[in-house]
Amino acid sequence: MRKIIASITFAIALCCTTASFLVSQTMTNSLQYPKTLKIDHTDTYFGTKVPDPYRWLEDDTAKGTADWVTAQNKVTFGLLEQIPFRGALQQRLEKIFNYPKYSAPFRKGENYFYFKNNGLQNQSVLYVQKGLDAEAQVFFDPNALSPDGTVKLGASAVSNDYKYWAYGLSSGGSDWQEINVMEISTRKKTTDRVRWVKVSGIAWYKDGFFYSRYPTPQDTMKLLSAKNENHQVFYHKLGTEQSADELVYEDKQNPQRFHTVSVTDDERFLVLYISDRGKGKDGNAIFVRDLTKPDKTLRPVITSFDDNFTVLDNIGDKLLVQTNYKAPNDRIVLIDPANPEEKNWKEIIPEKPEPLVSAGTAGGKLFVVYSKDVAHKAFVFSTDGKLENEVQLPAIGTVSGFGGERDDKEVFFTFTSFTFPPTIFRYAIASKEVKLFRNAEVSFKPDDYETKQIFFTSKDGTKVPMFVVHKKGLKLDGQNPTLVYGYGGFNVPLFPAFSALRIAWLEQGGVYVQVNLRGGSEYGEKWHEQGMKLKKQNVFDDFIGAAEWLIANKYTNSQKLAMQGGSNGGLLVGAVMCQRPELFKVALPAVGVMDMLRFHKFTIGWNWIADYGSAEASEAEFKYLYGYSPLHNLKEGVQYPATLVTTADHDDRVVPAHSFKFAARLQEAHKGANPVLIRIATKSGHGASNTKKSIEETADVFAFTMFMLGMKPSF
Repeated sequence: MRKIIASITFAIALCCTTASFLVSQTMTNSLQYPKTLKIDHTDTYFGTKVPDPYRWLEDDTAKGTADWVTAQNKVTFGLLEQIPFRGALQQRLEKIFNYPKYSAPFRKGENYFYFKNNGLQNQSVLYVQKGLDAEAQVFFDPNALSPDGTVKLGASAVSNDYKYWAYGLSSGGSDWQEINVMEISTRKKTTDRVRWVKVSGIAWYKDGFFYSRYPTPQDTMKLLSAKNENHQVFYHKLGTEQSADELVYEDKQNPQRFHTVSVTDDERFLVLYISDRGKGKDGNAIFVRDLTKPDKTLRPVITSFDDNFTVLDNIGDKLLVQTNYKAPNDRIVLIDPANPEEKNWKEIIPEKPEPLVSAGTAGGKLFVVYSKDVAHKAFVFSTDGKLENEVQLPAIGTVSGFGGERDDKEVFFTFTSFTFPPTIFRYAIASKEVKLFRNAEVSFKPDDYETKQIFFTSKDGTKVPMFVVHKKGLKLDGQNPTLVYGYGGFNVPLFPAFSALRIAWLEQGGVYVQVNLRGGSEYGEKWHEQGMKLKKQNVFDDFIGAAEWLIANKYTNSQKLAMQGGSNGGLLVGAVMCQRPELFKVALPAVGVMDMLRFHKFTIGWNWIADYGSAEASEAEFKYLYGYSPLHNLKEGVQYPATLVTTADHDDRVVPAHSFKFAARLQEAHKGANPVLIRIATKSGHGASNTKKSIEETADVFAFTMFMLGMKPSF
């Protein structure tokens, strides 16, 4: 009898699986992709002719491009709407995400400020309270600025006399900001308005502030296709028109440089940072002006662009600087700007075997965070470099914060991990005591899940770590739906972090994998260098190695495996699906850099030459980029993974033309039943412009992935 029942059960399961497959096959076979116009256009690089038939899609304001976007979205959403659990999944995501989210508070004078999102607010709200025990009041609510909630708060800073708050606003996901000013006591907006701000902080000095901007664009209707060049530094005096702002620094001879500024807390020094990434330089120079003297000259302190230097604070007339100069894992030195020669430097904290992740000052102390095997440890030093104590963290994970004023008696930090929701702690500087300040109120049971760190061997023998997160009791039968995420570039590390939206994947039996690829900074600058320019293939090999390890160790199989990445991670997904199309069932490239021959032609794309190289710089770099560029390596007649490309119409960082051209070429070359689609968000940018759009996009990405992997979620 048991055998009969087992046979019937197996037959029913097989029938259901077959039915699901037939539904999926019917949906995908009925897809008709929009016919994309091809034009006869060819570029020549070092004697090699490279066709670019979809060049016309780079014109984001053209009617033809708009019509193409509409047609593509019609096909994409037509398929997504047929996924039976899509609506229930979005409702589940909204429920999971609907909990209060707080930032750590920061003190300015007698006021404490912090951000809070009640749950599903499109933008977080800034609150203020006079003392930590006082009642909090709404200080600034960005949600009131636009009916669709796509106006975001950008850079902001309180003046040194605590009377004013300057804040940048961006619209529809754009990186462009407009700076406004509010009087703190009355909450009234002043007449100050500063436009065309990009790649900038706000550095208060006396009755005004320094900021960085670009010249007003010649054609404000074509912001996505225009290069951003001639980055300038200005000083804005309160109560005056922007046209009267004082030009502090520009360099017309080197238009592809960033110029950003900061002012030390005591208003002693103006610090100018200059980067020359458009020429392939990965570091920065530093110029300094002593604001206590009438001479307005910015004098050089660091003139090379080969290493990174960050001024943490000043100790009297000297600068406390974090740098990777002669220290791939970073160190902290004291530099006299009047005598900046290396022989005069004083080493405060020498380089350690572990990478120095971040450093900051508060309450007369130096707070330093190190990483060991992609997990944080925090320490307190005196400003002359003496180790005082380690800050006890609640678990293995990621910490941020510790910044503050020089007279602070306490600092706050936020701790998180994959199964540890962001939690805020309070550190008393005198007693060295850590206390819980604010818990996350998310409905989640961490004990139901487990996280493993695994080290696998990449193609060239390098040991690479990855985190694997899943429900406890996972069966290693090779049948688990698995989502692999990576980035691997620009010195950006991927540390353990909590995502409420990811719960919807994990609770349905999905495995989440985060790979610490070369190109990031998980093991310092050397780890970064092994994944940049002519070593970029290491990044792709690491990612492929992770997938192969997961399959070999029975976590999953190629038909249950999805890959995901955004921006530089979108490039990663695009390159890997070109190189190993059979290894993954689903590919999810988001806002990716897909045209490696022309990325430097748009907005601030030239900034990435430092990491990628340039097809115009040398024949060697051209051949290398051409060899892995996703747009140029899609081959005719290949069945590629089921692909959902995601981008947005207001992305002025990685312009949507990258994704447009890639999707058009993919639909032309691809053969097979797997759908290859593009989802183009409106009034959004390099990342969702508000909570609603974030949840909607996540729902579509997860629904597509679950459906293509044959999952049957229950919500």
